[in-house]
Amino acid sequence: MKLHIIAGRNRSGAQTGGNDMKLTKLMASAAIAVAAATASFAEENLVISSWLPPTHPINTEMLQGLADMMAEVTGGEVTAEIKMGLAPPPAQMDLVMDGAADVTIIFHGYQPGRFVATKLIELPGYEGNAEAASVAYWRVHEAYLAQLDEHRGVKLIGLSTHGPGQIHSNKEVATLDDLNGLKTRLGGGVSADVGAELGLVGIQVPAPKVYETLDSGAADAVAMNMGERISFKLNEVAKNVYEMPGGFYRGSFAVLMSQEKFDSLPEAAQKALEEKVFGEPFSRMMGKAWDDSDDRARKATEEAGDNKIVTASEADQAKFADMAARVREKILAEIAATGIDAKAAYEMVKAEMAKESM
Repeated sequence: MKLHIIAGRNRSGAQTGGNDMKLTKLMASAAIAVAAATASFAEENLVISSWLPPTHPINTEMLQGLADMMAEVTGGEVTAEIKMGLAPPPAQMDLVMDGAADVTIIFHGYQPGRFVATKLIELPGYEGNAEAASVAYWRVHEAYLAQLDEHRGVKLIGLSTHGPGQIHSNKEVATLDDLNGLKTRLGGGVSADVGAELGLVGIQVPAPKVYETLDSGAADAVAMNMGERISFKLNEVAKNVYEMPGGFYRGSFAVLMSQEKFDSLPEAAQKALEEKVFGEPFSRMMGKAWDDSDDRARKATEEAGDNKIVTASEADQAKFADMAARVREKILAEIAATGIDAKAAYEMVKAEMAKESM
């Protein structure tokens, strides 16, 4: 805005330029203040990329929940919309790094070799639900795992794991031995190591392809948490669940944000997001959403007349405990090779989960 200041005279003939100039300066200052205030409250609409089906809890509860949390703490200054199909699952992190999306969720197991420390939360044998595990995951990340900077290039805003992973099959499975030779979709990460111990024949396809893979007979089973029986309609194509108390494994997820986009937000918005949303609060919310999903799916499976849940016998639980110990030893050695105190990190996960489960 260009200001023109004109000096005049009042009725007595005295010049009024001084007073008018003061008034003009005040008006200019007010205009600048209004413009600054308007700019600080300009809405920033983020694009959240997702590769899951529209009705999956990751979209309806976790990512939508993130959008709601961000809008609430910033007074509507930061909003977000979820867009699907922008890239396949393994390319999501690169999508954000390239600026094609502002936020995304990744499953670490889809990118073998790129992530090592994230396998810590996937180990079998943890006691507690997904909420407790997700909170523990974030805390141990801050204490130990962050030093590896495995998510470099982007801003890590949440970590989570789904509930205990079980075996869902289109064939009846009554014992641990029945799993040997079963063609099973494994998501990668620690589930592949567990699958090798169980004698499963691993098949790797993205989660959205699970239904057709089972329906076509290309796979006999899938390793997933209970909630996916609804999300991927496993009640139709995998009517049998072989359940190991505590699960055979867990799955590691991270929600990432463009660092450049975050840095471009107003300072007050950044502060509100860091203090009230990102990190433990968001990780906890995701874990709870996983637990709610598992509860709904278990109920639906129990109510379905042609579905069956078989819980592993005590003998099979003991047998699997030996397998799980070998998997833990292998994975903790991999993590320790990076320079992290893997044993201390593992003990911290157990301790923090126990606190959250009390």
